[in-house]
Amino acid sequence: MPDLLKTPLFDLHVELGAKMVPFAGYEMPVQYPLGVMKEHLHTRARAGLFDVSHMGQVIVRGADDNGAGAFEALVPQSIKGLPEGRQRYAFFTDENGGILDDLMVANRGDHLFVVVNAACKADDIAHMKARLPGCEVEELTDRALLALQGPEAATVMADIVPAVSDMRFMDVIIADSVFGELWVSRSGYTGEDGFEVSVAAGQAMNLAHVLLAYDEVEPIGLGARDSLRLEGGLCLYGNDIDTGTSPIEAALEWAIQKVRRRGGEREGGFPGADRILAELENGAERRRVGLSPEGRAPMRAGTELYETNEGGTPVGAVTSGGFGPSVGAPVAMGYVPARLSGTGTRLYGEVRGKRLPVTVAQLPFVAANFKR
Repeated sequence: MPDLLKTPLFDLHVELGAKMVPFAGYEMPVQYPLGVMKEHLHTRARAGLFDVSHMGQVIVRGADDNGAGAFEALVPQSIKGLPEGRQRYAFFTDENGGILDDLMVANRGDHLFVVVNAACKADDIAHMKARLPGCEVEELTDRALLALQGPEAATVMADIVPAVSDMRFMDVIIADSVFGELWVSRSGYTGEDGFEVSVAAGQAMNLAHVLLAYDEVEPIGLGARDSLRLEGGLCLYGNDIDTGTSPIEAALEWAIQKVRRRGGEREGGFPGADRILAELENGAERRRVGLSPEGRAPMRAGTELYETNEGGTPVGAVTSGGFGPSVGAPVAMGYVPARLSGTGTRLYGEVRGKRLPVTVAQLPFVAANFKR
């Protein structure tokens, strides 16, 4: 695979017999010999280890504060109100109210630690450098990022960093360990309890080998990562959200704090605020919804949705879809007009020239198991 980048764990994936595929400019494991279905179910039952080192890790430092004040000008979230030792889901928006990327922002006292999507990281970093005057924006290229996810993740991780036992969902800590300084957040992309761990690149293989030595832990590839996040109702940038979708269309209004809304102390002031604040008050014309196809055939991204089983024009489309191993049935997400977004609404997806029934479903398909 010429011209593809490799993460610090590339040799481990090969050693474990992973099937490697191109993803966001990297050569990444899509599955291991266990197989996608078993990897998915193992993560739900015990603990799965994911290599997410392709993600962008960025430090933002402000001239007068930790950069939170300046950062708020780029996102609809309350960053100034984010306590030290806490992390928040956020998204960069453009002047039209579209989503440039979704990301995680952590307050680490004198600076912010930002994790952005792999496919967007070059643009995101350029965006921050151009739009954060007086701030230093530093991309970290000497650290790997691992995710340990599942109901037994905390038991395993506590052997290495005992302090994780006291962490709540979205807490962040810096901990000394035999693998050097670990930056740990209690978060992830599966809907399960778990952790994301930033480690010096030179120690990543050692940490991964130790974690995989636990009976509870199996290596998990991109295939199961996708089915896990889909069951969890979590968006994938480029599929479910992009510059053509607003946060309200994407049903992400829960991530916009009251202080940034109309009447709030720091109302607006971010790109696309006029549209986003208006949609917060009045609703959007379309909505991202869960979709449950009837039968066993998945409805993949791009499947057109119709209001009737014959005739008419498409009213929406699937943006993510596949088989949900934990659900035991196909699951999907997509966009439909607001008038058709109610749970239980019957629609039809066109699969290979045939219209098959699909019902608007409540998200997530599998309830989150975060430690509150």
